[in-house]
Amino acid sequence: MGEQDAEAAYQELMRLREEHRDLDVAIAALSMPGAGDQLQIQRLKKRKLQLKDRIHYLEDVILPDIIA
Repeated sequence: MGEQDAEAAYQELMRLREEHRDLDVAIAALSMPGAGDQLQIQRLKKRKLQLKDRIHYLEDVILPDIIA
């Protein structure tokens, strides 16, 4: 992986982590009694799982497991 590719992956990783944290806040707010739509909460949780998968992928690309 080139230096520019690594930097781009790192920037995307930081952006995705921030979005993941924002979804935590949104889900918590919508989960309060009487505050949210269950369908909307499900959609946010699904998006959060997608982000988590992408975050793990990028972490593996940036810092691969090397068996010594």
